[in-house]
Amino acid sequence: MCPCWPTSSSRTSPRRTGRTCSASWTSPCARAWCARTSISRASSVPSRPALSVRGLQKAFGGQPVYSGFDLDVRQGEILAIFGPNGCGKSTLINMAAGLMPVDGGTILFDGRTAREAGIGYVFQNYREASFPWMTTADNIRYPMRRKGMARRDIEARLDHLKAEFRVRFDLNRYPYELSGGQQQLASIMRALAVQPEVLFLDEPFSALDYETTLSLRTLLQEVLKRLSITTILVSHDLEESIALADRVLMLTRRPTTIADDMPVPLPWPRTPDTLSDPAFVALKKRALDVFTASVAVA
Repeated sequence: MCPCWPTSSSRTSPRRTGRTCSASWTSPCARAWCARTSISRASSVPSRPALSVRGLQKAFGGQPVYSGFDLDVRQGEILAIFGPNGCGKSTLINMAAGLMPVDGGTILFDGRTAREAGIGYVFQNYREASFPWMTTADNIRYPMRRKGMARRDIEARLDHLKAEFRVRFDLNRYPYELSGGQQQLASIMRALAVQPEVLFLDEPFSALDYETTLSLRTLLQEVLKRLSITTILVSHDLEESIALADRVLMLTRRPTTIADDMPVPLPWPRTPDTLSDPAFVALKKRALDVFTASVAVA
């Protein structure tokens, strides 16, 4: 018998809380037992999508936007939503995030509502998304304080985020004292502060210059992939959609349907050089063909 395994008088199955073994079971054998048990259980129970949309209905002024719309987003997947102006891209993620009511259908996060699940949201207009009377650091701390986290845990999480995003600017400055790229990076950090299960990005780089956009895109995809965060990105930029996503959902004009569901099997990480890769160029051509034939045509 391995010396680190409990004796017969104390042997019980390792206690489990969520996905993490209890602190008393820290020996190599106990960890291996838990890992085997987790694998066995995971293989016997089919995993649910991180986000599941069924029969979605939404209309404005009597004009249907979505009518019986269905969508699944896998755990850890980055999904980009691309389509013409006014097709309902932002409307879709606003309904999914619980910011806008649906007229019918269901939107569930691993079987739960948006209110029950943990989500993060990065808005297009970073200037209006922060509290100007708070320092940038306090803006990032804000959702953690609302959640009731202990001060020590908040500071540890803030330090972790600074390291993840390689922050070099002073977070004790106010948002208006920062550049646009720095403000949007702070907005992303705030959205990730409470470790959401799903992150929504509503055209997060549209107000930034191209150089800043390339830098932030590279940094963001590194973090999202390293932490395996389920992400839904809305973008009007086809290049950005392909560069950042595992899959691009191309939408039609209203009433909105799916014109194409395009996998993006490009290796990670995606760098600026990826944009000239023949495989990337081929994917972009396919997407443009779909847009021309099924989306742009009224």
